[in-house]
Amino acid sequence: MAGPEPGLPATPATPAYGGPPGAPGTPGFGRLIAALVVGQLGLHSAMAGIRMAASLQVLREGYGAWTVGVLLALFAAAPVLTAWKSGQLADRLGYHPMVRGAVGMALAGGAAALASTFAGGGWHIALLFLAAMLTGTAANVGVLTIQHTAGLAARDPTERMRVFSWLGVAPPFANVIGPVAVGVMIDSFGFAAGYALMMAMPLVTWLAARRVPRRVAAAAVEAPVSHTAWSLLKAPGMRRLLTVNWLLSMSWDVHAFAVPLLGHERGFNASTVGLILGAFTLAVTGIRLVIPLLAHRLREVTVMRAAMVGTALVFAAYPLAPNAWAMGGLAVLLGVSLGSVQPMIMTVLHQVTPPGRHGEALALRSIAMNATSTVMPLVFGASGAVVGTAALFWAVGTALVAGSRMPRRLASAARAANGDAPAPPPR
Repeated sequence: MAGPEPGLPATPATPAYGGPPGAPGTPGFGRLIAALVVGQLGLHSAMAGIRMAASLQVLREGYGAWTVGVLLALFAAAPVLTAWKSGQLADRLGYHPMVRGAVGMALAGGAAALASTFAGGGWHIALLFLAAMLTGTAANVGVLTIQHTAGLAARDPTERMRVFSWLGVAPPFANVIGPVAVGVMIDSFGFAAGYALMMAMPLVTWLAARRVPRRVAAAAVEAPVSHTAWSLLKAPGMRRLLTVNWLLSMSWDVHAFAVPLLGHERGFNASTVGLILGAFTLAVTGIRLVIPLLAHRLREVTVMRAAMVGTALVFAAYPLAPNAWAMGGLAVLLGVSLGSVQPMIMTVLHQVTPPGRHGEALALRSIAMNATSTVMPLVFGASGAVVGTAALFWAVGTALVAGSRMPRRLASAARAANGDAPAPPPR
């Protein structure tokens, strides 16, 4: 997969973060990306920690699985309703106003969760539901804004690929930091202390934001006053790219859903299933740490197609794995496939997006992913009960193989979106 991708043009360097201290290739640019990664860690850790703590609190108070399901759904459902407006505001306002709003929502969500430990009657459940909506929305607004800023700061597809690889490391770490920290606090001092600690996490984001230059994105200034989602979907390659993203996002969900079922069928204990899923997460993190070193040799479209076919092959083999070791090995391979594709999709998304609408494009992607995470587990549950876990893996694998032809035309779409801009010289 060496060499520049023919047909994937470089977008012109934006002046939004150009020049010291934020230009790519300068020490200031490295500090900018570090600040964005730390900012995402703060918001996502708070959300992940409150999500786990609230679920435990509901169960310990004697509520059933249905209540827990509604609570968890609110973390994803609220961002679906707010993502489009958040994307438009990111285009218009830039980084700092949006991040301040996200930090404020996260603090309010943490305060609602904290108040639930003192409330009586049905108020504590209502407060936890409010906390879920606020922290879920805050994390989503934060990631949209951070991705928007990072994408505009990079000067070419190779730089953008590296940037999104680094940003892609934040969620797996946050999913460890938040739940582990809040779990230790709950066991030691109770739920109130755990929620109080989670309220401190967004302050890390606020502090990191001080390292981000206070500049308005040039694309935001040039953006027209009014846009519709449909007009953006008609941009060359946009629907094709979002479909590829949806297929791969569904693969994440089916793996998280079906592996515990398959482990249960095989008689594995909870620790074994957890180790299999942990191996997947470690592989995702590992490949995203490696991609920045190889970015100049990778072709976005080729990696996307390879990831789709590779994921399909792993799904074909999963139900046939004879033991936990084999499933763990397949989980690692799957982590490499799915972990490698997100930076590529984000890079091409910025290529095919019309000027001034990058926040909206990120919002469309966010809506599709959150809607998938909300609805697909219900579909998987109904389908799995009828056809079995193995058939579920194989059906999604078949869809991936059928869709693996779709990335081929993204190169021409990117070329059309960028006015046939020439590719950058090799570096």
